[in-house]
Amino acid sequence: MSDELNLSNLKPAQPQKARKRVGRGMGSGKGRYSGRGLKGQKSRAGSHKMPAGFEGGQMPIDMRLPKLRGNTSADAMPIGPFRTYTQPVNLRDLEARFEAGSEVTPDALVAVGLLKNTKIDIKILASGELTKKLSVTAHGFSKTAREKIEAAGGSITWLRGEPVVKKAKKHKAKPVAKAEPDDEPETAADAAVVDEAPAADEPVAEETTEAAE
Repeated sequence: MSDELNLSNLKPAQPQKARKRVGRGMGSGKGRYSGRGLKGQKSRAGSHKMPAGFEGGQMPIDMRLPKLRGNTSADAMPIGPFRTYTQPVNLRDLEARFEAGSEVTPDALVAVGLLKNTKIDIKILASGELTKKLSVTAHGFSKTAREKIEAAGGSITWLRGEPVVKKAKKHKAKPVAKAEPDDEPETAADAAVVDEAPAADEPVAEETTEAAE
């Protein structure tokens, strides 16, 4: 029977392609340079694993350009490579997913599908209304969200402690120098009196009469 399976007609279900064997002599078709061509960077080991932005050894453009402040700079803090990020959770989501009197924790948020995991800090925001009494535990709370939770009869718990608000330093006013009295007369009349008055060191001339003895 021609349809019977035996060693003579045994073959794989899918056609197989033989792998390319390089460096097996000139007769193999991939000898001598093994498909790498002549000398150069691309003929060396690891030539196709260059890091992003590699420019052949010269100074990359991201290092040549000046580093500016702002969210477009790699050195910007905290928006740059060391940026901090919190996962926002709104009050409307807590209202829809939790029953009254429930404890809202990071694990509970993952259980109800609001978070994927607990690797990122959580911050509760005030979008929406909250009418249920909940005990919310998170890393951060907005001021309005905190007020709404407490207004509904709930409570909040800071996982890393309540942040301390730093008070602005008050600058002491510099003392104003007292104005010294002016030596000059204030009015023209006072100036005339001063001009007519004799000096203290000069002797006063005696009055003489024109009458003859």
